[in-house]
Amino acid sequence: MGDNGYGVRPPRTLTKALAAPVRAMNRILGAADDGSLPVGPGDDRSSVVDCGVYVDGVRQPGDWTYVDALAAARRETNAFVWLGLHEPSAAEMAGIAETYNLHELAVEDAVKAQQRAKLEQFGDTYFLVLRTARYVEHSELTENSQIVETGQVLIFIGRNFVITVRHGKGSRLGPLRAQMETKQALLEQGPWAVAYAVTDRVVDDYVEVADQVEDDLDVIEEGVFARTGGTGIQSIYQMKRELVEFRRAVIPLQRPLATLTTAQNHIVPKEIRRYFRDVQDHLVRTVEQVASYDDLLNSILQARLAQVTVDQNNDMRKIAAWAGIATVWTAFAGVYGMNFDYMPELTWRFGYPVLITVLLAISVLLYRAFRRNGWL
Repeated sequence: MGDNGYGVRPPRTLTKALAAPVRAMNRILGAADDGSLPVGPGDDRSSVVDCGVYVDGVRQPGDWTYVDALAAARRETNAFVWLGLHEPSAAEMAGIAETYNLHELAVEDAVKAQQRAKLEQFGDTYFLVLRTARYVEHSELTENSQIVETGQVLIFIGRNFVITVRHGKGSRLGPLRAQMETKQALLEQGPWAVAYAVTDRVVDDYVEVADQVEDDLDVIEEGVFARTGGTGIQSIYQMKRELVEFRRAVIPLQRPLATLTTAQNHIVPKEIRRYFRDVQDHLVRTVEQVASYDDLLNSILQARLAQVTVDQNNDMRKIAAWAGIATVWTAFAGVYGMNFDYMPELTWRFGYPVLITVLLAISVLLYRAFRRNGWL
């Protein structure tokens, strides 16, 4: 048998041992039952971004499979594995779940990635779900503009490991890992230090997205109150839908962070709880921003609707004014169209010019009166 994609050939006994649980997890998650092992980073289908072993906050040299990494971490006193995945398949996740003893419900959530922010406990393993947010650049705001793109980061935190599973383009964790590896004192705190760093990165992205959304709101507000043109209601409504999507990512995270920062929580190291409180402060600020944006957008929408109503009233007044002027001509035409024998000025040579002059004079007087009153 060839290597497993991680650069190391697994023993035949290990292959047989993992084949059965892989098939079992495939049946649970709906994957193909081919008995194959998860592919590694050498394969184009691999979801493994990085796998490292950290002892006393220092990354150990070498390329590790997730099996060998966990065995090495368990042999040390203060060590853990950080396994990073990006959009793993059911088959690949099945082998990881068997090796790290992950609960099947959490594994299913990690594959499908359709959860709101939450914190769950499965035995000795904690499962933290975060929703990421990314601002999508656009040249102008239209009724089809995508402004906020959301994804997910799911974190398994165990005694000797932390597994990060990322879905979507938001909150890239590669630069974060490199940054964390320069902070030995923080990594010495164990897997919860990684969970804090990932949560901090996600919340920092919230803050950045909120600031950029504020710029879009300024553009919409200026467009609504501009003298010419004006932002369409469709664009405002699209912005509101995007803001709702952002709210769904931000607001549910308050509850998991409240659990992680409480003094009664003895699972998270005390020092890491302080860091989580800082993240919580940033999240509260973002929640307040999003709430204020929603109120502002409602006010903008109401102002735009009021403007549409005023414009419609102005149009109706103009139509009514011109109809009033036309009524004078219609009235005279109706009188002279009755075909009576005795009509005023019927036989007078200047009757027709005088009639037209009178109608024009009345029309001019009405036009000036309507203009003075703002109807025309």
